[in-house]
Amino acid sequence: MKLSEGQAGFAPDTANHRFVATFSYFGPVSSHNPMKRFSLPFLLFAALTVLSSYRPATTINQMVADWQRAREFTKEYLDAMPEDGVNYKPNPEIRSFAEQMLHLASANFFFVSTATGKANPYAGKSLEKMDDMKTKASLTKAVMESYDFAIDGLKGMNDAQMGEKVKFGNNELSRELAFAKAFEHQTHHRGQTTLYLRMKGIKPPNEKLF
Repeated sequence: MKLSEGQAGFAPDTANHRFVATFSYFGPVSSHNPMKRFSLPFLLFAALTVLSSYRPATTINQMVADWQRAREFTKEYLDAMPEDGVNYKPNPEIRSFAEQMLHLASANFFFVSTATGKANPYAGKSLEKMDDMKTKASLTKAVMESYDFAIDGLKGMNDAQMGEKVKFGNNELSRELAFAKAFEHQTHHRGQTTLYLRMKGIKPPNEKLF
């Protein structure tokens, strides 16, 4: 049985901002067909080129800017809550304001540590249960530290690394997606604390899209 020789190339994949390798068959392999001398090496080269040319959906510079904006926005929430409201709970069965923010910070450390491979400085600790974190000053310090950990982690990454897969519990996801999940999570829990401010008679910070 004769194998078919082919023609390799690239086709745009606009949905994922990349090019994919293509291969079209056009004739039999034979000693008279010079294409067989370089088709396989070319295909291997093409595959390696595709794998090494990953481009994240959002640039690293834009992700850094978004995390810096999120840091500033969260700081406005922390600044808005007075010292006597830091441990306030609208309901005894839910997290306090401090615990919401410490949960946010803890997840920032965990997600980013997973995404970058850098050691989580609070690994094995439950920030929500640490009483020394529940003053306004110590709370603000820990939360801001978690954002700095994310921003510094992003600055140390490159495009190719963002496409690499990491284990996240029972799931496998790209480093880029791990950062996206972290960003989504902090947005969610900061948003929950809007209610806490309202119930203390405090106007929450204005939306900060830019």
